[in-house]
Amino acid sequence: MSAQHGTAANRTERRKAQTRQKLIDAARGMLADGTAQKASIEAITERADVGFGSFYNHFTSKDELYAAAVTDVLVLVGAALDDLHRDLGDPVAAYALSVRLSVRGALLRPQFAQILVSNGMSYLDDAQGPAAYIQRDIEAAAATGRLRVDNLPLAVAVTLGSVLATLRLALADPDLAAGPVAEQLAEHLLRMFGLPADEAHAVANEPLPS
Repeated sequence: MSAQHGTAANRTERRKAQTRQKLIDAARGMLADGTAQKASIEAITERADVGFGSFYNHFTSKDELYAAAVTDVLVLVGAALDDLHRDLGDPVAAYALSVRLSVRGALLRPQFAQILVSNGMSYLDDAQGPAAYIQRDIEAAAATGRLRVDNLPLAVAVTLGSVLATLRLALADPDLAAGPVAEQLAEHLLRMFGLPADEAHAVANEPLPS
């Protein structure tokens, strides 16, 4: 293969990847504003500013596109959480931080928050979804002996459900969203898992990473 041919092939792959991402970005917007289910493929491609025929070069159906859009959001959230608490030495603090940043980060990006609220529970057992990150953090925190976790899947479901419910309430109530709702949720969860009240309050209100 000549260098020129290889360069042309790389350009083609980049264009294909850009088109796919445009479709995913359009789907994320539609999932967030509630127009996804009624949208035609033509409407999706118009919003993405790509040709109608290019849709089927990447996805076989709207459902496949929407699933990719949700996974895209969840992977971004998980990667961000990994980056922010990788260096924390206390697994209990890492769990609290994940809860706090899941709420705070999503509320800074209302589109992400709405997608999580609308679709998050369907990814409870997805290996790429938020439950996988939550399970890892709970297991590590419980291993310290400071949190009591008798049923790990239930603990994951309670944590994820609490985050999603809090996001739903905060999206509807700007006053709630403006308050320390993320810290309050983390504190309640820590206390529920057996951490003493004063320690739970201190851990849930530790300074956030810059």
